Amino acid sequence: MNLVKLNSELIQCRRCLRLVAWREQVAREKRKAYRDQEYWGKPVPGFGDPQARVFVVGLAPGAHGSNRTGRQFTGDASGDFLYPALYRAGFASQPESVSRFDGLTLADVYTAPVCRCAPPENKPTAQEIANCQPYLEAELELIRPKVIVVLGRIAFESILRIFSVRNSNWKFAHGAFYRFSQEHCILNPDHWILNTAHWLLASYHPSQQNTLTGRLTVEMFDEIWRKTKILLDQP
Repeated sequence: MNLVKLNSELIQCRRCLRLVAWREQVAREKRKAYRDQEYWGKPVPGFGDPQARVFVVGLAPGAHGSNRTGRQFTGDASGDFLYPALYRAGFASQPESVSRFDGLTLADVYTAPVCRCAPPENKPTAQEIANCQPYLEAELELIRPKVIVVLGRIAFESILRIFSVRNSNWKFAHGAFYRFSQEHCILNPDHWILNTAHWLLASYHPSQQNTLTGRLTVEMFDEIWRKTKILLDQP
């Protein structure tokens, strides 16, 4: 398995009937502002550097964002907040992400969502998240990042499940970070996440619900990427 093969399988997925119906309905009906554009309307694959040491986990494609453009955090307000931050931190080649053909590249960062299809009201069900989990697990196994940055509580809880974290002290909070270890994870001692220093770093999601209310500010988000660089330098 490699990322190319994984993504070719992923974009054909029709496992969640509710999500298939919704993503395709949105792609047909479109938003008035994008009526002349062809919507992607399929599961959205991960995006970024396949050799990345940083893996950014989001929630799900926006109905008129990634479901339209076919690229993570592209064409919606969350991406308009995320990519400038990655650019300021030196992880992105440009601060804007408007289409998958705009020339944007990521350096040392790969990003993927917990749920690959746009859900109604941005709320995937627990079963829909579970159906998508194997894709995220496969990407993590292929990339083996040193730092996993989770955007939001749902992404945080998904990573805890994937790596069988059973430490009740691992709680979601903006800026919280934890080191994976055999003490905290019920995994084979030879599992790659336990072999060297690997970290989980939590952030509020850059949704308008957080950014427009001041719950997540530019300064707070920039601090997440400064912490990411510090963790990358840890032995």
